Amino acid sequence: MRLIQISDLHCGLRFRGDTLQQAIEEINSLNADVIVVTGDLTEDGLLQEFQEAKRYLSQLKCRHMTVGSGNHDSRTTGHLLFPKFFSEPSTAIEFEDAAVIMLNSSRPDREDGEVGFNQGLWLIGHLERFKDKFKIVALHHHIVPVPDTGMERNIVSDSGDLLRTLLSHNVGLVLCGHRHRPWFWEIAKLPIVYAGAISTTRLRGFFKNTYNIVTIKNGSIDIKLKVVGGAEYDLKAIGNLDLSDSMP
Repeated sequence: MRLIQISDLHCGLRFRGDTLQQAIEEINSLNADVIVVTGDLTEDGLLQEFQEAKRYLSQLKCRHMTVGSGNHDSRTTGHLLFPKFFSEPSTAIEFEDAAVIMLNSSRPDREDGEVGFNQGLWLIGHLERFKDKFKIVALHHHIVPVPDTGMERNIVSDSGDLLRTLLSHNVGLVLCGHRHRPWFWEIAKLPIVYAGAISTTRLRGFFKNTYNIVTIKNGSIDIKLKVVGGAEYDLKAIGNLDLSDSMP
């Protein structure tokens, strides 16, 4: 199974349309089974920004795609626009031997994230339904803080409850976006993958626009950090990368 994770388009003032177009052409050549978009499609949740994001994402070619909402998408009543351009921000996609569950961690006009009690029950129901499959859970906000991204306020407020649910239901992979910092954690054998920003000038920690290529085969997970128009890196080893190599 080949999964592409893209995140943080930020259509708006800091948007790099040429960069996103190049990334789309690269991704379309990869024959992905599923593309997971982990939020912040827009800068301010404005109508024209959603229109632009939809125009670009509609060019992607894959068997399945799931699109999540970020805190920027919920600004200025953007949470009302999001379902009109994409699906509901909490969705589940089932494959023959895998499933992808997208959570909505964004809340109107809030920078921090939350899963919430009701969505937590919804998640548990789907994890039990997919108990015999390889389960992937995606959301915009961080579950665990990563370097160069600020303090703990950047994680979901109920991250402890979420982590307990993920671990107790044998989730195989978690995907997050939000702070434009590619990273990899493993918590009690649960891989947590953070995406960088694919098409904005606001970069941190790794100073190029990137996306993730995840290959899952026979229970093993290979994760590559792909620079748009550039090299691939082993995301699991990103803590050992020389960041000066990624500076403009």
